[in-house]
Amino acid sequence: MKLRIALGALSAALVLAAPLPAQAAATPQLGWELKETGVTARLRGLSPVSRHVVWASGSGGTVLRTVDGGRTWQNVSPPDTAALQFRDIEAFDAYRAVALSIGAGTDSRVYRTEDGGRTWAETFRNDEPQAFYDCMAFFDRHHGLAMSDPVNGRFRILATEDGGRSWQVLPPDGMPEALPGEAGFAASGQCLVASGGRDVWLASGGAERARVFHSRDRGRTWTVADAPIPGGDPARGVFGLAFRDRHRGIAVGGDYRPEQQSPSASATSRDGGASWRPSSTPPPAYRSGVAWLPHLPFAAVAVGPSGSDVTYSGGRTWQTFDSGSFDTVACTRDRSCWASGEQGRLARLTLK
Repeated sequence: MKLRIALGALSAALVLAAPLPAQAAATPQLGWELKETGVTARLRGLSPVSRHVVWASGSGGTVLRTVDGGRTWQNVSPPDTAALQFRDIEAFDAYRAVALSIGAGTDSRVYRTEDGGRTWAETFRNDEPQAFYDCMAFFDRHHGLAMSDPVNGRFRILATEDGGRSWQVLPPDGMPEALPGEAGFAASGQCLVASGGRDVWLASGGAERARVFHSRDRGRTWTVADAPIPGGDPARGVFGLAFRDRHRGIAVGGDYRPEQQSPSASATSRDGGASWRPSSTPPPAYRSGVAWLPHLPFAAVAVGPSGSDVTYSGGRTWQTFDSGSFDTVACTRDRSCWASGEQGRLARLTLK
């Protein structure tokens, strides 16, 4: 959706500094430790591999990488891409990563590196004028998807089976029809997320109702459910999703305009996205990114331009713990959580 280009980009990286002690697991005190990235780009793409290796991407064709836990950052941006916005990035290790640039027509592209960003190959360039790619998700090192706003009335899905070296548009037959005005939001790289080897979810907004689509077969066929996050306006809907497994999910969003209220900015699902319930105490404002915290089964963090919130109840109730601006958040299996956003902001999550 063209409005997404007007949304700025933020970058912060978060890492849990140490394993949570059992007695503190219920109510740990969280905080952000900002890292100096040396850039002013808005970093809406974020892909931590471990507590040491993190990739981030954003405006101005920017791609960053750290291999020392955020102490130093390398600018490994692809050449001749300053006019592009890399709103999503998926990394497999310290050397291999795939970056998605968003936009109408040929601005939607995919780049891949196998040498830590020293060189990049452009592996996809959109040639469909109606397409506008928003997000990307990988099931493993080989299989991944990218999603575009509707083309001829249906969301378009791009698939790879070789780690992003080549891509094919999937047949549209298995995709439900889009609502008038429906689209995705390229705000955090989380409008398309995967869990396990075959399940993937797609978030939408901009239409009369916000919705979440679900596929159990890597994007070949989809079902769709309404989400209790406000729609009815091009600036409203579901902006980010996180699934802890194929059943438990959290959706965040609202209205990204700072002058507008977002009274129902989050919802939860326990059945793989077949149904959604509004949070009883949602975040107080629009949120664009969300991630489950590692090793805490009911804990997650949501972020947005006006602050960060934590839940210890699987998304039913939230409490704000920081007022800084971030756009996206992601965690790794080794208890490392990172967030990123505007003006090159990148931070790690720590215990106070």
